[in-house]
Amino acid sequence: MLRDPNLVPLSRQHQHALALCVRIRRAKLASTREARAWQGEIEQHFEIEIRHHFTAEEAYVFPIAKQIADLAPLVEELLSEHAQLRADFEAAKTRTLDEHGVRRFAEALSDHIRKEERLLFETMQQKLSAQEMERIGAQITQAMASVPELCIPPTEQELKKTDD
Repeated sequence: MLRDPNLVPLSRQHQHALALCVRIRRAKLASTREARAWQGEIEQHFEIEIRHHFTAEEAYVFPIAKQIADLAPLVEELLSEHAQLRADFEAAKTRTLDEHGVRRFAEALSDHIRKEERLLFETMQQKLSAQEMERIGAQITQAMASVPELCIPPTEQELKKTDD
């Protein structure tokens, strides 16, 4: 199913986060230095985009979705995942994730995003009226107005800055 235009800003950010997850999966992560560099990128993604994304979902998407009986348990699960992912972002900020933790984070974030896209968004598109979707879209647009659309890859310079 095509994504409703009102959810596209969130889906675009999902694509950015999934790109991060793919790059982490492909990374060697053979040293503490590499793990720290990836944690720097994880921190940047959270600060620039994801924290705003979570806030918008929790303020505008989840409350409406929770009113759909089929989605109420899923929304609770997604909120729980947001809490765990925030803890992971905090661990990345303090550079306390090891190589395994960075990979586990990437899998958890990827699984979370796919759940939102395939279950939450699809069901909302089927069950909500066009007017309800437009209202959500207007709220999302307003909430995301000041959020830059970036996807920041790690640089060799960043890798070199964080020596063992």
